[in-house]
Amino acid sequence: MIEFHYLWLAVLLPVPWILERILPPLTPGKAGVRVPFGSRLRQAADQGMIQQLRKPLWIKWSIWLLLVLALMKPQRLLPPREKELPTRDLLLLVDLSGSMNQEDFQDEEGQTVNRLEAVKQVAGDFLERREGDRVGVVVFGDAPYVQVPFTTDVSLCRQLLEETQVGMAGPRTAFGDAIGLGLLQFQRSDAPSRTLIALTDGNDSASQVPPVEASRVARDQEVRIHCIAIGDPETVGEDPLDEQTLRSVAEESGGSYFFAADRDSLENIYTEIDQIETRDINLQRYRPKQDLFVWPVTVALFLGLISLGVQVKQKQTRAVRERCSLRVNPRTGTVEIQS
Repeated sequence: MIEFHYLWLAVLLPVPWILERILPPLTPGKAGVRVPFGSRLRQAADQGMIQQLRKPLWIKWSIWLLLVLALMKPQRLLPPREKELPTRDLLLLVDLSGSMNQEDFQDEEGQTVNRLEAVKQVAGDFLERREGDRVGVVVFGDAPYVQVPFTTDVSLCRQLLEETQVGMAGPRTAFGDAIGLGLLQFQRSDAPSRTLIALTDGNDSASQVPPVEASRVARDQEVRIHCIAIGDPETVGEDPLDEQTLRSVAEESGGSYFFAADRDSLENIYTEIDQIETRDINLQRYRPKQDLFVWPVTVALFLGLISLGVQVKQKQTRAVRERCSLRVNPRTGTVEIQS
């Protein structure tokens, strides 16, 4: 199906015909030779001129029609398409403190890996299932940093998550500040569902804002926080696992608390989050359009070249005829042709 974006420009079609009727004809300055049968000579000349200009005039009208057609912007409607709009913003808070280097997880091949590598593998698979969502990543240690702002490019998000390393944000854990930075990312979000998933294995030791206070702000902003604890609850020393704080953060924001003892339990947690965080699919239907104005412009250019060739041919013929001149014989009163 073809439609015109500027259909009203069709009013330009009769403009040349109207101008021809309104504007006065071009008249020569003065006659060169006066003869008693000048009207017959003019009639004969006009007939020859009409025969010569008949084809170029047809070409000129065709060019004008094609140019107006191009200005009307013809478009061809392509088959309808559907686009899935994001209805949920999902932000991962990933702990990069020194305790994430503890090797107590196993990968799919059964090899022992540290906690961060296990998070990368499982969280990467989790991100790949987030088609239709906007996802982002905030990493934190001594301070939080935005690793990936909200994007629908889940492959890029997974790639940048793979580039994180233990300790790159500092050895300590600023969990509360990380929640605060995550909430700042949601301030420009208008998604109906906004979720924050925190993965940490240590207690808060470097935040200026307590995690529980930050979770209350998240509740007021309708941001739900799911906390995933990674590590051994019986660990003592500088980096103990503070389950009570993580539970309080999740409960205050309306989220859930999970404990990941190994890689299998971490995978099951993401499955449970998938079931909890169900979303509505918002589809946008549209019909793309393909512009076709290039075709009438191309044909008009081709006809213009033909018209130019015809005019050059006419000029050559006229030059040959102008070599002959009319002379009135004063004795006989007749018109003689001189070359």
